[in-house]
Amino acid sequence: MASPAPAATGADVRAVSSTVGDGGLADPLLAVGNGGAATKQESGAEGKYWVPADEAERRAATESGGEDGRPLLFRKYKLRGAILHPYRALIFVRLIAVLLFFVWRIRHNKSNVMWFWTLSVAGDAWFGFSWLLNQLPKFNPIKSIPDLCALKLHYDLPDGTSKLPGIDVFVTTADPINEPILYTMNSILSILAADYPVDRFACYVSDDSGALILYEALVEVVKFATLWVPFCHKHCIEPRAPESYFELVVPPRIGRASEEFVNDYKRVQMDYDDFKMRLNKLSDTIHKRSDVYNRMRTPEGDAQATWMANGMQWPGTWIDPTENHRKGEHTGIVKVVNGSEVDANRNPSFNTTDVCLPMLVYVSREKNPNYDHNKKAGALNALLRVSALLSNAQLIINFDCDHYINNSQALRAAVCFMLDQREGDNTAFVQFPQRFDNVDPTDRYGNHNRVFFDGTMLALNGLQGPSYLGTGCMFRRIALYGIDPPHCRPGNITAKYGNSTPLIDSVSKAIKQESSTTPPSLDDTFVSEMEMVVTASYDNGTDWGKGVGYIYDIATEDIVTGFRIHGQGWRTMYCTMEHDAFCGTAPINLTERLHQIVRWSGGSLEMFFSHNNPLLGGQRLQLLQRVSYLNMTVYPVTSLFILLYALCPVMWLVPDEIHIQRPFTRYVVYLLIIILMIHMIGWLEIKWAGVTWMDYWRNEQFFMIGSTSAYPIAVLHMAKRLLTKKGIHFRVTSKQTNSNTDDKFADLYEMQWTPMLIPTVFVLVANVGAIGVAMGKAVVYMAVWTAAKKVHAALGLLFNVWIMVLLYPFALAIMGRWAKRPIILVVLLAAVFLFFGVIYVKVKVDASAETNQPQPKKSTAAVVAAAAALPRRTEHPKALLLSDTTRHQAAWWTASEVPSGLYNDE
Repeated sequence: MASPAPAATGADVRAVSSTVGDGGLADPLLAVGNGGAATKQESGAEGKYWVPADEAERRAATESGGEDGRPLLFRKYKLRGAILHPYRALIFVRLIAVLLFFVWRIRHNKSNVMWFWTLSVAGDAWFGFSWLLNQLPKFNPIKSIPDLCALKLHYDLPDGTSKLPGIDVFVTTADPINEPILYTMNSILSILAADYPVDRFACYVSDDSGALILYEALVEVVKFATLWVPFCHKHCIEPRAPESYFELVVPPRIGRASEEFVNDYKRVQMDYDDFKMRLNKLSDTIHKRSDVYNRMRTPEGDAQATWMANGMQWPGTWIDPTENHRKGEHTGIVKVVNGSEVDANRNPSFNTTDVCLPMLVYVSREKNPNYDHNKKAGALNALLRVSALLSNAQLIINFDCDHYINNSQALRAAVCFMLDQREGDNTAFVQFPQRFDNVDPTDRYGNHNRVFFDGTMLALNGLQGPSYLGTGCMFRRIALYGIDPPHCRPGNITAKYGNSTPLIDSVSKAIKQESSTTPPSLDDTFVSEMEMVVTASYDNGTDWGKGVGYIYDIATEDIVTGFRIHGQGWRTMYCTMEHDAFCGTAPINLTERLHQIVRWSGGSLEMFFSHNNPLLGGQRLQLLQRVSYLNMTVYPVTSLFILLYALCPVMWLVPDEIHIQRPFTRYVVYLLIIILMIHMIGWLEIKWAGVTWMDYWRNEQFFMIGSTSAYPIAVLHMAKRLLTKKGIHFRVTSKQTNSNTDDKFADLYEMQWTPMLIPTVFVLVANVGAIGVAMGKAVVYMAVWTAAKKVHAALGLLFNVWIMVLLYPFALAIMGRWAKRPIILVVLLAAVFLFFGVIYVKVKVDASAETNQPQPKKSTAAVVAAAAALPRRTEHPKALLLSDTTRHQAAWWTASEVPSGLYNDE
């Protein structure tokens, strides 16, 4: 639990002295000034594995005064040679080892089941290819750290004004059911309180449900923001989402903090509690108000409309749905919720601070069942057009409704990359890593995904730049408009932007980097123009969703939008901050998490089979950047071969022995070496990426769970699309939590069964059963097995145990709330092992009893003669290998009756 200090420097939080001056109780994290957090960031970035990579550039800029008068606004760091060179060398060595292993398998094409051998060789070839696709783009990781001191020095003027560019912030929400209103309002409050000039940014909220409750929640947000925003600025509060702040901070006491801060804190907390109560009552308030107005103003039998507080009918969805007012069918709505100064009487204790709020706009695009609404991409493009008419900011940043600004200077950090003299003008977007604050401490289902965000993305930062990840990404508006970067921009613009003349004019202004400092007059004509650009049919006959804006006709609009921008020649940047820029809410329920994975992986495959195929599209894409996109689009196919291997135990549950490759011992040893080298490379990656072994291990475990459930389903979806032309069904990930318990992680223990989990259950049962059968075989055969056969059994058992350990989180999910005591799983597995072992022994004993009926006794010599007459395998000249049937019968001879040399094996 943090201290009551509203800000902290670094990971630890210090107590606040009551002697702090008027500037606040503590300097904000990443505060600008001598010895501020920017210095801490640089030293932290340099650290043990990273060294500055831009010293020559900085010296040249200092000597010349800057190429175009602009400063260098971020620092670049590269890996030290002591870790980079071994990393690259190990990748090369493993590549050679994989090739040699593959050649060895082809030359020794011997197996008990040749069709399985063929599939396994194809799988090994694919594994090697996909590994290479994943590894090649990681040859030159680069870390970029914003220089906030330089930004303040050059763009914040002494008179309190600023030369910073304008920013339009987009927040998208689908409905208030799956995405709780409180999450969305906290996201908006954190945006309104961000450390950025209030006249330089605006917030646009897209509501796809068209529900009055979200609009009225925004009205309540503005009321509370008049207290919350000045409180944040005055006391340098972090984070600036009130729900997260009040959860993390211990209520202050006099002596630990100043009396002024304690009084302000209590007042704001009390007001926030009232704010949440008003949000909870909104639904009832709207119902009661609408009932009153419907009785007063509508004739008997007319539709029961929904009424706003000002006595106007709500044009969106109604409580009692009717034609043109039901979910998925309503008119477009654009309303400016706030654009004026705050009432100073509401916050008398903060009257010395800036009491202005950024412009806040509610947008609900028209829904019509006759048109495809293009999911989230359609909502973002509607916001793009409305914002062009109202503010036309040079920069745009978008958030999912469950993400909030965790570091108040995050917007400034992204701007550093956009204004830098080196690549600023050619930078299309700046992507931040995604962080989550509702994940269970053990991160059972790998929600943090730090191997990707802190490893793969840093590697791409050394190429043409990271891909777009859907949220927490700042764009240059003209890059979204489909306009080429300056170094390869044609003289004319040929894109089709629709029939709105003001919108087309705004495109020309955007190219010239002109923005509206004050919103235009909101007369009826202008409001009609804004509502026109959010109609369902506006995209028809235009380039929206194709070469302009966010791309349509794919389940994952983010990756293909980033690909289109990279293909035009733009570069992108990855911004990391010591104090995370943004935080969000992840689906910690396994089923919801897997549904999310199905959509992501299915969308990736859709991209591969579209005109945005990385092999064919993007004429200005760099080679390794193309390789990285190819890896992002084909990785789900790997799951088919993983599923094949994971189901192997089914084949040897009953037979005595089946070899996928002979000689088996050498095959397994080679395989173990190959796998060990993967983890050695992974060890080096987690060193320079700064992730833990637990993060790495959770990534491995969840990939196995996904490879036996979500990824194969995505492949089936893609096959269906190719045959029927129907794409992935978009399913909004539910962020609702179990409200009937105080357990923050209650959803973690809720198991929602779905058909996609059947293969995972089957794999788990097969491998657990195989371990039990192995125990039974040990009881039956141990007396007659040779050392070679014991080694084979141990190696096969190692595979089963490895699969079972990878599926450990899934086993916990099946247990539900019992998983709170993992010892129960250990006891349960032991019982299941014993069950399968006993069943196997019982079957063998019964079969032996039937086989060993009284027979004419044969001499040992006769038995040896019969064995010698059987077909022999010739891979080892000294081996006498019996068929499975003969081995089964011979296993029941006593040790004294077994002929010498009968079980010599390879």
